[in-house]
Amino acid sequence: MSEIRAENISISYDDKSVIQDLSTHIVNGKITTIIGANGCGKSTLLKALTRIQAVKSGQILIDGKAIADLPTKEIAKKIALLPQVLEATEGITVYELVSYGRFPHQKYFGQLSNDDKAKINWAMEMTKITDLANEKVDALSGGQRQRVWIAMALAQDTETIFLDEPTTYLDMNHQLEILELLKKLNQETRKTIIMVLHDLNLSARFSDNLIAMKNGAIQYHGQVEEVMTTDILRDIFSIEAQIVQDPIHNCPILLTYQLT
Repeated sequence: MSEIRAENISISYDDKSVIQDLSTHIVNGKITTIIGANGCGKSTLLKALTRIQAVKSGQILIDGKAIADLPTKEIAKKIALLPQVLEATEGITVYELVSYGRFPHQKYFGQLSNDDKAKINWAMEMTKITDLANEKVDALSGGQRQRVWIAMALAQDTETIFLDEPTTYLDMNHQLEILELLKKLNQETRKTIIMVLHDLNLSARFSDNLIAMKNGAIQYHGQVEEVMTTDILRDIFSIEAQIVQDPIHNCPILLTYQLT
């Protein structure tokens, strides 16, 4: 599995420091969720780990190699990214969009091999969208569209998938649907999944590890039970929280909270 590390990275926007001297590593084969208040650097870190955002200093390593030095296609064979804002070409079908995931593996532009087609079909079966293959993406519901984008990432056949707020704009039913799908994919394929979420209870329920950020720095990184504590939530979010154990899903949940 691909090993991803950040070593002493700093990032600035217009000379304003956003992340300063940050180091971390991603645990292989697990679901890691980045949490923190708005503007703390969650999405910026995600973009840096996938080379969408350049670092001012330090480096991101994939399997010991600096990501800045790797060809784009080689990176795309190792990691897939679903950003927060996703837009499909008007009129594109579900099958066509999912097939875009095979681009890094194609030897000749526009030609799908038998292996490409097999990977596309597998991705659509895993996400249960096979029956939507000929439908236009822009005619689908929000939950269906998100499944299509995840299928595209699966078709890319990487060991690691990054998702920036994959449940944004979805209702509670579709939020659970997408997160249960990601959990199932992780359990069945052992793909490493890194995502940004705002909902703390969903983060605790569907993650193995949490990264808690504040002011552009990682303050805490560990298993859910280690990070989802009253003291840590007070430090990260400035709230007084009551945390209990969910008897059904066997994870900590935020029962109630108020400002400090």
